[in-house]
Amino acid sequence: MGQRRRSGPRRQSQSVVVVVVAVLLATASCAAAQLSQSYYASTCPNVETLVRGAVTQKLKETFNAAPGTLRLFFHDCFVRGCDASVLIAGPDDEHSAGADTTLSPDALDLITRAKAAVDADAQCANKVSCADILALAARDVVSQAGGPYYQVELGRLDGKVGTRAVVKHSLPGAAFDLDQLNKLFATNGLTQTDMIALSGGHTIGVTHCDKFVRRLYQFKGAAPQYSPPMNLAFLRQMRQTCPLSYSPTTVAMLDAVSPNKFDNGYFQTLQQLKGLLASDQVLFADRRSRATVNYFAANQTAFFDAFVAAITKLGRVGVKTAAGSDAEIRRVCTKVN
Repeated sequence: MGQRRRSGPRRQSQSVVVVVVAVLLATASCAAAQLSQSYYASTCPNVETLVRGAVTQKLKETFNAAPGTLRLFFHDCFVRGCDASVLIAGPDDEHSAGADTTLSPDALDLITRAKAAVDADAQCANKVSCADILALAARDVVSQAGGPYYQVELGRLDGKVGTRAVVKHSLPGAAFDLDQLNKLFATNGLTQTDMIALSGGHTIGVTHCDKFVRRLYQFKGAAPQYSPPMNLAFLRQMRQTCPLSYSPTTVAMLDAVSPNKFDNGYFQTLQQLKGLLASDQVLFADRRSRATVNYFAANQTAFFDAFVAAITKLGRVGVKTAAGSDAEIRRVCTKVN
């Protein structure tokens, strides 16, 4: 007879890990459940009008604020949750690390203006969080760029600290393959369909040459990097935009079909093998995700519906709804520690 296996420290530690993860997930779900579309109905009933006004004025000055604000919201939620910690400036701030170093100054200015507009209303002063203002502004830039208008869940509090060290490991890389993308999004409670729909936000996005230059040229001695096929004529065009001696400030449109309109042109770009980022083009290159790309490319309504569902779920990631040592309503969104 074999010996009976004994429950040792390893099995006990695994049980503890499972319990801890379950508790954390339950806590996050509980916090998200406290969000409400009517959260400010009695305390700041004009909040959506005030934020929308600030967005409208900023977009009249520069369209750059539209993709910049949407990206700002995504980056905020994927690092420490949707708590506006991406706006904190200090020795450990998020927007001085990794991909956050290229966050749009126009987007940051938009949020500053929106906060000022909200706090200028006596009924609203110091009652609306920067995290909620960012969530509303993200919705409004999408809508004003031609995308869907949707209801935003509100009630988030602002984080008190930023965490520079985790930025690199919390955001998708430009050369991610499908498995890497799915794994990262799954850690935030998002499905592959959610990931593809949110990637569709690149329809109004831009990127710097350094994020895709290795798809244009072969560099001797460079470590291998995932790179799906690219349309040859488009590759030649992009070599003109980003020569080997490219400027670090040069940018290219992620949607060559309709770069200043929030639509399904991004997915048509992928069908044409004109995706700049490997992490974009892989959505069409990989058979497991290609059908969804084709569906969204052919049906803009389906894309919009999936985008609204996905960004609503994104807005629930890691939210803080109870004031305490790590959460508050900040008086200034861009806060210096």
